[in-house]
Amino acid sequence: MKNRLLASLPPEDFGYIAAQLSHQDLEKGKLLYDPGDQIDTVYFPHDCVISLMTLMENGAAIESATIGREGGMGLMAAISPRQSLSRAIVQAPGGVSRISASALREGVERSAILRDLIERHNDALFGHAIQSVACNALHAVEARFCRWLLGFRDRIDVDTISLTQEFLADMLGVQRTTVTAVAGALQAKGLIRYRRGVVDILDRAGLEAIACECYGAVRKGYERLLPEPFGS
Repeated sequence: MKNRLLASLPPEDFGYIAAQLSHQDLEKGKLLYDPGDQIDTVYFPHDCVISLMTLMENGAAIESATIGREGGMGLMAAISPRQSLSRAIVQAPGGVSRISASALREGVERSAILRDLIERHNDALFGHAIQSVACNALHAVEARFCRWLLGFRDRIDVDTISLTQEFLADMLGVQRTTVTAVAGALQAKGLIRYRRGVVDILDRAGLEAIACECYGAVRKGYERLLPEPFGS
């Protein structure tokens, strides 16, 4: 059980939903929800990463938050029926535990601990999204790039990340040429190795030194509200 939210539940409370959970492997790029879709399934990532994307009418998009093993996708629907507010797309492939929103709501009605944990996760995710708004408006692309790489690595525990220029451009809300320039500059400093579709993190401490304050702020928000959100 790599998902920290599920793993933190006491056995009795986990038992309220255990029989309704099923495993699924999600491939990179899989679309889970678009804005306005009814959230009928909740996903608890184990080793995959899900991006929440804010879409514009002209087709432009930017990432507003990321969900990995620290939480779940669609948890707002555990309290009452909800429609998705953003596009949810698989950023890194891997396994999830999935459960119907209605079954999770039944578990929440029986377990005050589960309800409290979900509400805490929703608070942390909201704080993450708020921080992203400020970050995208106020901080340089290089600092945001480093913040994004570090946050991604926190959720997968590997230093080699498979990412295309197009995907990174969408995450950061910039042109692909900007991604190339920033990645090249970080490579020249010896912090990463950038190959076609792959980023190798070589110097985590160096990336932390360049990353904006938002990396630490988002991480602290999860650590304050959730048990062991990323790992030791």
